Amino acid sequence: MVASDKVLRRKPALFLENVLCGSSPFDPREEVIQAWYMDDSNEDQRLPHHKEPKEFVSLDQLAEVGVLSWRLDADNYETDPELKKIREERGYSYMDICEVCPEKLPNYEEKIKSFFEEHLHTDEEIRFCAAGSGYFDVRDRNDAWIRVWVKKGGMIILPAGMYHRFTLDESNYIKALRFFVGEPVWTPYNRPHDHLPARKEYLEAFVENDFSNHAVNAAA
Repeated sequence: MVASDKVLRRKPALFLENVLCGSSPFDPREEVIQAWYMDDSNEDQRLPHHKEPKEFVSLDQLAEVGVLSWRLDADNYETDPELKKIREERGYSYMDICEVCPEKLPNYEEKIKSFFEEHLHTDEEIRFCAAGSGYFDVRDRNDAWIRVWVKKGGMIILPAGMYHRFTLDESNYIKALRFFVGEPVWTPYNRPHDHLPARKEYLEAFVENDFSNHAVNAAA
């Protein structure tokens, strides 16, 4: 399912709760992408780190801070017309595949540590989970951590200039397709790098100004 062109505001809730209670329409994306506010524990980063009580975040709320999301066909990504359409519309000419697990990622311990350092990029970060699962942590407007759990079939786009980090979950495996406009530039800028133009543009678009002025443009 493609990210909505119009962003609706609604209370955070798990998709099953929405279905059972009849409070909002079922969103197929929420089977493969879920989000919640994190606790402050220093326990294993691969744990869910839910608050108590749990505080879920809707995909519409993620869109309000610039995170776009889709549910796609992970078993047929090479021929999936929806993925092809997204790539054409957004200009994603480059693609590669990255498997993150102790057995397949060279210098695993070093890499997983660097992935979990809070950082930003000067271009979008696009990830499509073809197998496995993992956590993408992002900051909300008040600088609180939101944990975004992406499973097989889930695709997210993090906007340029957004502070974030990544870790595996307890399954210890993800196979992710990575996309880029033109030649890839993977440079991470660890926090703080607030002086970068990409950061200033992100703050202007999604934090300092009312989101309703930018929702349609962000999803276009």
